Amino acid sequence: MATIKVKQTGSPIRRTKDQRATLVGLGLNKMHRVSELEDSPEVRGMIRKVHHMVEVQD
Repeated sequence: MATIKVKQTGSPIRRTKDQRATLVGLGLNKMHRVSELEDSPEVRGMIRKVHHMVEVQD
């Protein structure tokens, strides 16, 4: 399976609860953490939901 690295670049302060939960679901809960996940449509959808707080790395 292909993997994708996601880095948290934005703070979840003053964000909605569902966006915070999405970050936790991605394995991110602190600034500048990197999480390596499998590249699936579900993960891509989660990234799209919080695209303003994360960065996709190669």
